[in-house]
Amino acid sequence: MPRATNAPASRERRKKIVDAARGYRGRRSKLFRYAKNAVMKAQVWAYRDRKTRKRNFRMLWQQRINAAARANGMNYSRFIEGIKAAGLDLDRKVMSDLAIHDEAGFKALVAKAQAALEAKKKAA
Repeated sequence: MPRATNAPASRERRKKIVDAARGYRGRRSKLFRYAKNAVMKAQVWAYRDRKTRKRNFRMLWQQRINAAARANGMNYSRFIEGIKAAGLDLDRKVMSDLAIHDEAGFKALVAKAQAALEAKKKAA
C-alpha cells in the first residue's frame, strides 16, 4: 500500500506561508523554511506594534495639547486638571485636533479650564 502524505493540503499550507512572505528579501520570500520564520516574526512585530502605535499617538496628542496650552498661558497638567474640574468629557485626540485646527475653540477650552480651577481653589 502506498504511503499517504496528504500532499495537496501540505502544499497549500506551505504556499500560504510563502505567499504571506511576498516582498521579503532573498530566500525569506522564496523558501518555506525561511519564510515560515520571517512570517512568524513579522506577526509578532505587528501585534506588538499595534499596541505601540496607540502609545505613540497618545504621547503626540499630549505634546500638541501642551504646546497649545502653553501658548495660552497654562501648562498641560493644569489644563487637564481644569478640564476634569469643569466636567468636560473630551479625549486627548479631540483636544489635540482642536488645538491644531480651531485655535479659538481651544482658547475657549483653556478659559473654561482656568475658570474651573479658580472655582476649585475657592471651594478648597
